[in-house]
Amino acid sequence: MTDTAPLLQVCKVCKSFPGVRALHEIDLTLHRSEVLALIGENGAGKSTLMKILAGVQPPDTGEIRVDGQPVEIRTVNDALDAGIALIHQELNLADNLTVGANIYLGREPRRLGLIDTKRMNRDARDVLRRVGLDVDPATPLSQLSIGRQQLVEIAKALSINARVLIMDEPTSSLSAHETETLFDVVKDLRNKGVSVIYISHRLGEVKELADRVTVMRDGENAGDLDHAQIDHDAMVRLMVGRDISQFYARQQHPIGDTLLEVRGLATPTWPGHRLSFKVHRGEIVGVAGLVGAGRTEMLRTLFGIDRRLTGEVLIDGQPVEITSPIEAIEHGLALVPEDRKQHGLVVDMSVRHNVGLAGLHRNARTGGMLNQAQEDHDTAEMIGKLNIKTPGPDQVAKFLSGGNQQKVVIGKWLALSPRLLLLDEPTRGIDVGAKEEIYKLMERLAEQGMAVLFVSSELEEVMGMSDRVIVMHEGAITGELMRDELSEEAVMQLATGRQKSPAA
Repeated sequence: MTDTAPLLQVCKVCKSFPGVRALHEIDLTLHRSEVLALIGENGAGKSTLMKILAGVQPPDTGEIRVDGQPVEIRTVNDALDAGIALIHQELNLADNLTVGANIYLGREPRRLGLIDTKRMNRDARDVLRRVGLDVDPATPLSQLSIGRQQLVEIAKALSINARVLIMDEPTSSLSAHETETLFDVVKDLRNKGVSVIYISHRLGEVKELADRVTVMRDGENAGDLDHAQIDHDAMVRLMVGRDISQFYARQQHPIGDTLLEVRGLATPTWPGHRLSFKVHRGEIVGVAGLVGAGRTEMLRTLFGIDRRLTGEVLIDGQPVEITSPIEAIEHGLALVPEDRKQHGLVVDMSVRHNVGLAGLHRNARTGGMLNQAQEDHDTAEMIGKLNIKTPGPDQVAKFLSGGNQQKVVIGKWLALSPRLLLLDEPTRGIDVGAKEEIYKLMERLAEQGMAVLFVSSELEEVMGMSDRVIVMHEGAITGELMRDELSEEAVMQLATGRQKSPAA
């Protein structure tokens, strides 16, 4: 070991999961007393890399070095022994315990076999002072704000003498004042010799805090920026620098009248923002944004799963009240959810019964008996139209591929002939062939006059399939882009909080 050796090095680390290459020969260097920002689009591999460093997942190949020496990090304890602590976006604290008990949970000092509470609180007070948190360690954690709980999490890491703090979206739930406090703590820790890997989609934070930036894209290194090179446009260019795939077969076709109009909609997750937009017949509208932008919450509110706090929803120019999915279905809406196994399918039921689920009320005979003939007809039609690869209608859904499961979910709704199809991450976790089939289906439905509003975290998918793109950031719509305005850089500028410039 030499004095000039970096504190932490990641060398040619690879990690794959069944059917997915998450990381390919990733390199990362962290110096002493440095804040290194790690950025990238959704799915770039940031979380996988951090889980490897924190001992949550082992790498397949590659090497990790601390102080210039190779280390084996196979468990969380291995990481802690190496001085590496991960502070999750969802805080890993117990709100039924005191602040001191949280800091030393599982490592409580003991005296005569019992927890030495006096010593624990004394030691806790010392590490709390390091993060600038003036609170009695005997205070129940539940009495602290989220921002102060975040500081307790940092104090917990410092109590194990962590030299590397990994912070994953640490300000996602903080107020502006709490964020400023956290920034002060991070800067102070850096000055005292602690190194920080800071993951954030908020590029303004990165510019303020980071000494260097490492950018990941599609599981690989996309580039690094020194402090003098860090600016919003440079970061966006590295994040999005790839070509659009060639299999988006869009054809020009007429766009019809307005089917859906949303005026001043507020969702429970983002009550302070008002959403207003339109979707026309025959139009495919993409919704882009980073994790936590509020896209899924908007679809859920439109479909009546979540309560609309304020605003109006109009169908064909007429205000409608949608307070439940049943009412949404009655007005011609259909929602294909983000998690098909959890919310879209009953995986232990057959293809036929899954296709028939949404139409149970419509297809019921007098007396509540199921119209099996109609269900059989709908299932056969959807298997044919959507090219669902299944041995037969009675095949259990969990034995189908991901792509065919997704087609079953879509078929369940198409059997009702909806007028507006809401799609949340319609191609997540499916292979390229199945993706292309779903793209062709979206195009065909639009040609037939259906309106399609879809959320996707894949920028090339949004750009390839959309007539128009709505971009969201932290619960607000930051801009809309017509097809001829679309570029990955333009979308990412809006997705990271920069408002669209007014037309000249």
